Amino acid sequence: MNILVGSQNPVKINSVKEAFSNYFENVNVIGAEVESGVSNQPFGDETFIGAQNRAQSLMSLSNQKKYKADFFVGIEGGVAKQYDKWFAFGCMCVMDVDGNTGFGLSPHFELPLDIVKKLEQGFELGDVMDEIQNQENTKQKHGAIGYFTNGVMNRKELYVEGLKVAIVPFLHKKMFFDNK
Repeated sequence: MNILVGSQNPVKINSVKEAFSNYFENVNVIGAEVESGVSNQPFGDETFIGAQNRAQSLMSLSNQKKYKADFFVGIEGGVAKQYDKWFAFGCMCVMDVDGNTGFGLSPHFELPLDIVKKLEQGFELGDVMDEIQNQENTKQKHGAIGYFTNGVMNRKELYVEGLKVAIVPFLHKKMFFDNK
């Protein structure tokens, strides 16, 4: 089974491989850079739009380059305000060759207001976290979740959970797709 994921970030590629391997055999994941079509740091529903745009772009890319992919996965990190608090999360869009689509969300974790203010100014969470930790490219490592959980959870683990539930509609196709 071939799966295209809209990133060459090893964290995203490995999380897709791990999540899909729970349900399918012989999972081969290929990373390809595609645009999200949304802000560098999406807020709210824009996160869903970015994930879906990535999956749709991957489907087009697969058709053009004849990758013969079975699934296309867009992953977008976003922030949203809920219950008067700001949370970071990952949104996953899984699409099959027929255009059937499933969404999943990672666990949400609260962000401090100082960080949210920087995000509202146009900075991306990964860049803000690099600055806080005095490191480079933490989004390809443990990510913000690794910092805030003191290493108990990393970005890959965060994404795997959202991907597992994004696959749900494909495990029960009749319930989700027969009435489209």
